[in-house]
Amino acid sequence: MLFYAHSGVRYLVLLVGAVALVHAIFGATTRRPYGRPMLALASTFAGLMHLQVLLGLALLFADRFYPALTGHIVLMVLAAVVAQIVPSVMRRRTPLKRSFAPHVISVTVALALITAGIVAIGRTPFGSSGG
Repeated sequence: MLFYAHSGVRYLVLLVGAVALVHAIFGATTRRPYGRPMLALASTFAGLMHLQVLLGLALLFADRFYPALTGHIVLMVLAAVVAQIVPSVMRRRTPLKRSFAPHVISVTVALALITAGIVAIGRTPFGSSGG
């Protein structure tokens, strides 16, 4: 059950990450004022990443460990950290000093780390396999 939950939440992470990235790119290119929707998307993305890490840790303790998991774990924890940094910084900035560009960079890096982490265990981001 943990495997399927962990595998299923992956799609939510990727979907929210893609929406956050598109929103950040759109906001940056059209020079729209920074608002709550960007912060909400970035925070949701980070929160889903944290949930995914917790599910992964539970799965790790409930299932067997194999060497390819080391790279997967390291990359996914790094992705969760990267996803969390920008929303935390933007929340502390005054509204006039907030911008979309840091979100573009952090979400892109986090999605790249997620993709690399999934590939590290021999799977594809949108593929499925049995547990």
